[in-house]
Amino acid sequence: MDNCYINELIGKLEATEFWNGTGKLCDNYNEAVQMLLDAFTKHKKNQSQLFFIGNGGSSAIASHMTADFMKNGGMNTYSLYDQAVTTCMGNDYGYEYIFSRPLQFLIREDDLIVAISSSGNSKNIINAVETAKLKKAEIITFTGFEEDNQLKQLGNINVYVPCKKYGIVESIHNLILQQIVDMIMERDGVKF
Repeated sequence: MDNCYINELIGKLEATEFWNGTGKLCDNYNEAVQMLLDAFTKHKKNQSQLFFIGNGGSSAIASHMTADFMKNGGMNTYSLYDQAVTTCMGNDYGYEYIFSRPLQFLIREDDLIVAISSSGNSKNIINAVETAKLKKAEIITFTGFEEDNQLKQLGNINVYVPCKKYGIVESIHNLILQQIVDMIMERDGVKF
């Protein structure tokens, strides 16, 4: 069995950069995970709304996390992937506004948006984050590919995977988010 792929994935996970709200790089993985856990915990305690967005494979991660953070994390998550709303926004305003238009009505100050984009340059994701910024919501970004991608510059917290392979970047994004929701679930228990 060839372990090259899994070894590359582990290497890229170890090289993943976590930037805090002041633009400082976290010193280690444990510090970074704690920073993310603290951010999600704050929003859980405040009963903030939580939105996850992404395209393609990142949209699958966003949808999965919307369900897990609600069911297992006990958080107020909302999906922006309703077919009628998404196609309406795309048709009437353009694909680049499929998230930002609904967020103009839904997101509030002190809510949280988690923007997931391997390239960090998807216009619809950038527009959504800019809308969230105007509404004074907190923004956590998960990106990869180029270090100077647009989305990385816009988050209060930024997770950057230095890799140009979708599979590696998306796997690491999913792994980190799954770890956070599992930590919340272990700490708080699952409440049905």
